[in-house]
Amino acid sequence: MIESRYYYPRGHCRRLGRRGLSLLLLPLLAAGCYPAIGEESGRSCRVQSLQANITVDELSLPQSTRGNPLLVPAWIAYEARFIQDDGRVVDREDRDRTVSEGQAYAMLRAVMINDRATFERTLSWAETNLSRPDDSLWAWHWGEAADGQWQILDSAFATDADIDAVTALIMAARRWNCSAYMDLAKTKLNDIWTLGTASLAADQRHLLPGPADAFWKGDELVLNPSYFAPYAFRLFAQVDRRHDWLSLVDTGYDLLEQSTAASSVGLPSDWIQLNLQTGSYGPVTAIDTLEASYSFDAFRVWWRGALDAAWFNAPEAEIFLTSNQTYPIQQWRDEGKIAARLNLEGQPLVEWETTAQYAMLYPALQITSPLIAREIYQQKLLPNYQQGFWDNNTAYYAQNLAWFGLLPLSPPSDLLQ
Repeated sequence: MIESRYYYPRGHCRRLGRRGLSLLLLPLLAAGCYPAIGEESGRSCRVQSLQANITVDELSLPQSTRGNPLLVPAWIAYEARFIQDDGRVVDREDRDRTVSEGQAYAMLRAVMINDRATFERTLSWAETNLSRPDDSLWAWHWGEAADGQWQILDSAFATDADIDAVTALIMAARRWNCSAYMDLAKTKLNDIWTLGTASLAADQRHLLPGPADAFWKGDELVLNPSYFAPYAFRLFAQVDRRHDWLSLVDTGYDLLEQSTAASSVGLPSDWIQLNLQTGSYGPVTAIDTLEASYSFDAFRVWWRGALDAAWFNAPEAEIFLTSNQTYPIQQWRDEGKIAARLNLEGQPLVEWETTAQYAMLYPALQITSPLIAREIYQQKLLPNYQQGFWDNNTAYYAQNLAWFGLLPLSPPSDLLQ
């Protein structure tokens, strides 16, 4: 039995009340690219909901979503079950809350499958409800407060969500020829660079998981390897020449290598700690709510590395994947399964498995071990898919990771340049 359980880090910053419509929406509205729900756009580029017009003819889909028959019905089911009419993405496993990650995932999936209406309304909801007062990034946690009000519960931003959202905006600007999406992406890029990265030396800039005061503790800097999205940084470098995004590719791959080196069996960790005095990496201790284990965050390093290898032919991505999948592959060969959570010595912390891990391993294994990738697809991914959902219809996180993992690795050329 595969269960869908996951751990999402809590922020550490003060709370803010809910804000009105962000001023960042005004350029979109003025450009006619971003009409209010229920209104007609001033441009002919307005589209109807994919759900109302979808067919199973894959030839009508963009190249990036051809090749797997599950992608269209899974998206239709996800849109109906997890995305409200106003664009809010609901986490049905955790008090119906919303996290910035969910909004960004919906945007990224919508642009991949060419569903502009859903892209627009998920972006609109996030800009309206997750906006912070002094920058363009999103508060990571929105939900029901103790007094029954629905509002921002934690105003800290989660860098991975903002990176995924900007990636989606850049792709949307190219796919739908809307410059206002690119303008908003560039605004957010400036804030990600300023607030979500830190320069530790002349040639070393690191990606922070969120606000510096939450993750920089004296001489210890807490980092999350799975937030590293090298393919996104290569995209950012194409559109933003003011910042050296490619420097984050170099430090990010070093972080991945250091993270796996901290494990006796070469597993990446959900969280890792960098000592700024010694330059050494080790298990996280500076924030007692975070664990040093291979689990639901760490799974994503396989998928993000696979995209970098497939989309940009990055040799460092292929080297990382080839060098660091030994233990999961051995577990699969020996046991026919991989536990959902392992400690850094490779010992299972739970008995159950998770679709999320198999889905994230799948694209990486297509590059390094295609036969095992096929086995995992046939034995773990296909059997756990029923009527549009993996596992069950409350497993928000599994739906997203499974869908991303099954995307064909062929580069979506119209989105990457």
